[in-house]
Amino acid sequence: MTLLDYIEQFLDMLLSQKGFSANTLSAYRNDLTQFANFVMEGQGALAKPLGSWPQVTRDSVISFLLYFKERRYAPTTVARKQAAIKSFFKYLVSKGVVSANPTEELVSQHVDRALPHTISSSEADRLIEKLNAASDTPETLRDRAMLQLLYATGLRVGEMVALNLGDLDPDLKSISISSRGRSRRVPINSQIVRDMLREYLKRGRPRLAQPAHKGATLADDAGGEKPLFLNHRGQRLTRQGFWLILKGYARAAGLNEITPHTLRHSFAAQKLKNGADMRDLQQMLGHANVSTTQVYARIGQQEEKDRRPGRGGRRRSRGNPTP
Repeated sequence: MTLLDYIEQFLDMLLSQKGFSANTLSAYRNDLTQFANFVMEGQGALAKPLGSWPQVTRDSVISFLLYFKERRYAPTTVARKQAAIKSFFKYLVSKGVVSANPTEELVSQHVDRALPHTISSSEADRLIEKLNAASDTPETLRDRAMLQLLYATGLRVGEMVALNLGDLDPDLKSISISSRGRSRRVPINSQIVRDMLREYLKRGRPRLAQPAHKGATLADDAGGEKPLFLNHRGQRLTRQGFWLILKGYARAAGLNEITPHTLRHSFAAQKLKNGADMRDLQQMLGHANVSTTQVYARIGQQEEKDRRPGRGGRRRSRGNPTP
């Protein structure tokens, strides 16, 4: 087997046993393929090309990471590559491909994560006002239900568009989510959201579903699944479709720096501000590790600093990572 064959085996394991997302698997494939090509071609400070994974040493890995540092790659990018290589060699040891892990003593690089970008309650109100002001078309009923659901539950946009009718509790008080190899039930505590879902199910979705019955049946119906949110063709709404919808309403509300994940970040930050338990929030968001959830606590800490005398009410510029 070639070096690349082992990488594909590793990625297959991450997909089947760990439930890694397509984006994460793509990043791992890119990083590990770069590393394989690096050692096979003897790049950087390597004395000679290497033809098998047991030949890789700690110095080989360090040389690879230095190659990207010297070219001024972002620290987060270098840290991600190191994490991918460490995970890969742990897998190779478990399979008996290598007898020792050359990354075992490598210190994980500390990278300060930028605070997630959120919107304030007043900005959320402006967005909702634009939704409520629109005429009651099937599309508008759908859009109100979707945006309110995201803001009230913190779902990932991919999770929301993947919802089927059967995932809704009969009383619309909770919703079942299957994502990244894990399942969870998320409560819908807002009566407003439940009312908007009922309106969409009663007056919006049946009309949106009509085009599909005039031609081919819904693609997702082949397995007996009924998509919750439909596009104008009566088919499951896509992530890209929702992104375009959100951009339109955000632009009308004067919110130019908003993404679907902004609503998720805003939900999480608001829940912690209102005293939610960190572990409960971790469960609602579907985070594998509580450390991912803890970043939202830093938002409240930063806002507290900004309110202190002498800070001038300034807010730190924030990035927009994906938990």
